[in-house]
Amino acid sequence: MEQQTQQVEVKPVNKAKVKNFIKVMIYLAVITAVEFGIAFTVPHEHKWIRIIVFIALTIVKAYYIVAEFMHLGHEKKSLKMSIVLPMLFVVFFIFIMIYQGGAILEALT
Repeated sequence: MEQQTQQVEVKPVNKAKVKNFIKVMIYLAVITAVEFGIAFTVPHEHKWIRIIVFIALTIVKAYYIVAEFMHLGHEKKSLKMSIVLPMLFVVFFIFIMIYQGGAILEALT
């Protein structure tokens, strides 16, 4: 019986991909630093402004994660919409359920 040996070829690092990864990582770190800055500097009297800013920055971070690390940013628009639109409906459904739950709780008390 003859043994077959497989050769392993080591390819050089794709510098463009590494540069793009570092760029996205820096974006996410800056956005996170801004979130921490807002959390510790904005007074509690402006609660709704903080919440809106946190939600907006979280959506921006989620976009970068999905677009770059899950490789969705380089796909066709129809594939992007087939993933994003159902997610929007789920978020809307969660919002409606929270709102209705508050209304029901208020009606019972």
